[in-house]
Amino acid sequence: MTLRAPVKPRVLLTWLGLGFGMTGLIMQFILSMQGAATNGRDFLGFLGHFFAFYTILTNIVLVLIYLSEILPTPRLDLFRRPVTRGLMAANIALVGLYVYFVLRFLGSLDGVALLADNILHYLCPTLYLLFWLIAQRHGQLRWTQLPIMLAPTLVYFLYILARGVWVQEYPYPVLNVVQLGYGQVLLNALFMAAALALLCIAVITADKLIARGALRHE
Repeated sequence: MTLRAPVKPRVLLTWLGLGFGMTGLIMQFILSMQGAATNGRDFLGFLGHFFAFYTILTNIVLVLIYLSEILPTPRLDLFRRPVTRGLMAANIALVGLYVYFVLRFLGSLDGVALLADNILHYLCPTLYLLFWLIAQRHGQLRWTQLPIMLAPTLVYFLYILARGVWVQEYPYPVLNVVQLGYGQVLLNALFMAAALALLCIAVITADKLIARGALRHE
């Protein structure tokens, strides 16, 4: 007699990822809006500030990936592509690692703010990595796709620099040109790009190894 799980892992991880992702984003949106009101920031300024954070943007993409599993609309085709899902595995891993090893030492949170922070920086990355490892068809990533996997973060970096020139505000201390200067910020960006490249290489390697393992067991 073969026992079957009541819910397929792909379905379970999809709904868990979607639920926690949306919950974390909504919580952080409300908290950030309250902070903006306290500091006298107008709504458009608040939106620009909120959507400047890499954590927010990457978690929004994860939510869209989960929605692409549930909704058949062609508008979400981009988020069904193996390269999109692969690059997000590397990017969200970078988010969790960077926060754990760097940002968490720069300040302290408590209460609801700490809960939202943990959901977006630790729980959502963990759920997505499990979703990618367990619930995806592997063997579809190519080494030639490595530049494509790095491109979105390069666009983000250029956007943050351009926005910073305009509003004199940067979402992360390592990108703060006002305090560090362009030379140090570019050096920091190179270190981050190297870390992301290593994570992308790890993702492509894992994709190929999992596919080979699956073939051997067929």
